[in-house]
Amino acid sequence: MSMILLAVQDTYGTVLAQVGNPTPEAPPGSEKILQLVRYLTWFVLLSGITGIIYAGGKFAWEKWTGGGLESPKMVAGAMIGGVVATSAGTIMNAVIGT
Repeated sequence: MSMILLAVQDTYGTVLAQVGNPTPEAPPGSEKILQLVRYLTWFVLLSGITGIIYAGGKFAWEKWTGGGLESPKMVAGAMIGGVVATSAGTIMNAVIGT
C-alpha cells in the first residue's frame, strides 16, 4: 500500500502526518443501483437494435417506392449510438483510471 506524505512539517523537519491511499469501496445498497444500470444498459442495446431494424425496413420501403432516402441517416445514427452506449463503461474506466 502506498502512502501519501503530507507537506506539514514542524520546525525540526519531521513529518507530522501520513495519509494512506484508500481503496474504493461500494456504499451499502449499491447493488440495487448497479442492477438498475445493468437493466438500463440492456434497454439501450435493445432499443439500438430495434432502431436499426426499423431503419432497415424503412430504407427498403423508401427504395421500393422511390421516395427520398432519409433512413441511411437513421441507420448511421443508431450505429454510432450503439458504439457509444457499449463503450461507455470502457470510456469511464479510462477516465477514472481503475
